[in-house]
Amino acid sequence: MLDQAFADYFASEWVAAWNAHNLDRILAHYSDDFEMTSPIINKLTGVASGTLSGKTAVAAYWAKALTLYPGLHFELINTLIGVNSICIYYQGVSGFAAEVFYFNTAGKVVKACAHYRVLP
Repeated sequence: MLDQAFADYFASEWVAAWNAHNLDRILAHYSDDFEMTSPIINKLTGVASGTLSGKTAVAAYWAKALTLYPGLHFELINTLIGVNSICIYYQGVSGFAAEVFYFNTAGKVVKACAHYRVLP
């Protein structure tokens, strides 16, 4: 089970990595075979399922997103704990967003699901 200290540290570092627009720093939080699901995946890549698997595929998607949104900035609102997962609630590009992260025993994200109030 994850604790609040881990969740708060992860959320803080995750937001800082995105705000720095540092793709390597962002990807360091994830396992090599992680899965990312987001409605923006469908919008930017045309992948109907909205899911990408593996760092290579997700890195290409995130690199495109960072280029399309040069002013991207996240503001952390709250961090919630689940069973081997956390949810980060934040102000995103065009509204409120929440992402749920599932972790392996090494503390790396193996699955993440993004949710948006308004799609950017």
